[in-house]
Amino acid sequence: MITCIDLNADMGEGFGPWPMGADAELLKIITSANIACGFHAGDPDVMAQAMTLAVKTGVGIGAHPGLPDLQGFGRRRMQIAPSEARHLVAYQLGAARAMAALAGGQVRHVELHGALANMAAEDEGLEKACYEGALSVDPEIILMVIAGTAQARAARSLDARMCSEIFADRAYAEDGLLMDRRLPGAVIHDSEEVCSRVLHMLKAGAIITAQGTHLAEDIDTICLHGDTEGAVKLAEALQAALVAAGIRLQPFEGLRPGDRTAPPLS
Repeated sequence: MITCIDLNADMGEGFGPWPMGADAELLKIITSANIACGFHAGDPDVMAQAMTLAVKTGVGIGAHPGLPDLQGFGRRRMQIAPSEARHLVAYQLGAARAMAALAGGQVRHVELHGALANMAAEDEGLEKACYEGALSVDPEIILMVIAGTAQARAARSLDARMCSEIFADRAYAEDGLLMDRRLPGAVIHDSEEVCSRVLHMLKAGAIITAQGTHLAEDIDTICLHGDTEGAVKLAEALQAALVAAGIRLQPFEGLRPGDRTAPPLS
């Protein structure tokens, strides 16, 4: 059973006068924040506000780069070359680092958003280009990877600092990838179900698919989507369930592949 875990959420995803999510409330619960960088959501003012709140609450700051698709919230797939992906991630990480510095903090990790994350989870070459972009800006940046996917393989091939995440509010297909949001049951809103499945995955040290298959993986952090309906209540329920199970919430370390006490089982 895992005894300590990081809890992260996506935020800073408003734009101009249009708010998205409950950043201030979530920052009282989570230990790491993935802050949008202006492409799928966010703008300089929204980024500055989210960064400032994260610094005040002592939450670890991460960049959350996505595809340049404001209308589709970065969840629509686009044709993108590896060189474009490399530049796109480097550009957004640079913006996040600048805004974090302005707020008196620093970016410690990067987590890809939406369609870019899903595309890269399936394509190791694309993922490697994304991560090369991030590492070119900061060689010590921690890559937050979706456990058991091409993201994890790409991070290992680059010998990068990394942490593996599972999703509390998303169902998994049999291949270990997230189910398409358009499918019934792909997004989970019931807090009891969220807590139960997360605790089972932490106990098993594995991703558990919608069909019940166990896929053994490292698990360092749990992600809640800030725009999921009832995200704050889900976060509160999950925090309480983790504490009740004797699991301590703390920011992830970000280990290189050779620093693991045992190699991944998959």
